[in-house]
Amino acid sequence: MRTSLLLLLAAGAALAQSPGAGPPGGGFVGSNACKTCHADIWLNFYKNPHYKSIASGNQTPERAGCEGCHGPAKAHIDAHGGRTTIPRAFSLMPPSRVLETCLGCHAKDLSRANIRHSPHTLNDVACTSCHSIHHSPTPRHLLAKQQNELCYGCHTQVRAQFSMPHKHRVNEGFMQCTDCHNPHGSFDATWGMGQRPSMMQQAPGTDEPCLKCHIDKRGPFVFEHAPVRVEGCETCHSPHGSMNAKLLRRPVVFTVCLECHTGADDFGTRNNGVPLQTSKHNLLDPKYQKCVTCHVMIHGSNGDPFFLR
Repeated sequence: MRTSLLLLLAAGAALAQSPGAGPPGGGFVGSNACKTCHADIWLNFYKNPHYKSIASGNQTPERAGCEGCHGPAKAHIDAHGGRTTIPRAFSLMPPSRVLETCLGCHAKDLSRANIRHSPHTLNDVACTSCHSIHHSPTPRHLLAKQQNELCYGCHTQVRAQFSMPHKHRVNEGFMQCTDCHNPHGSFDATWGMGQRPSMMQQAPGTDEPCLKCHIDKRGPFVFEHAPVRVEGCETCHSPHGSMNAKLLRRPVVFTVCLECHTGADDFGTRNNGVPLQTSKHNLLDPKYQKCVTCHVMIHGSNGDPFFLR
């Protein structure tokens, strides 16, 4: 009996001296210990979505409160503070480690399913580049700034497009970037495949996000306009903003159409073999230069293969 007790004590001593062993309880001291020094954060933490890890009362120490994100705090307290004494000080962590820390809880969120392969992650944009966990000025999502200003910080060319005469009303607050984009990465699984812009927020049925608002353009139609269905809205429109009405890529309607409809060729494969310069369809005549005057159902029709009324 005495021999067994001695062996047990010896094993305990060896474990305590091993390099991987931590303090009793893994070094977790609970979030109440943090408020002694970090009272400015603690006093408002009950408003933070992460507070539910404490309020639920059913989380393990490594997933609850301050230590759920920052790791066990005993060494940090014993050293009387210091960023280097906390296991996970986000200001010192590389983007890849920040991401893995956040995914410890958020990995089950489907909106983040492709975040490891998203253009943001591949360009070292970490979670903390966009989110401010303790001092967010926004009412939702713990963003570091208002959403459009946050995105404009990197996407300066888009800021300029939203200042054009014809644009989507993002700056006015009518809509926001995430109505069309998924900043955590999406799969772009259908329309246009690899030619599609990155991180598009798909509408139901894996359609383009444009169709969430422009539902009359969704179809399916008996007679589909192939560029709309295959290449997408951006074939004719500049989604962020344009100098041209209807967000068109060209100032005159028929010049947009002529990018594809160049007239009949020897095989009759373009424009259904109908010549454009005839007495009945002469684009040199101004009255024919607005194609949608006649082809009113240009996004698709259930009654006419030429998209007439």
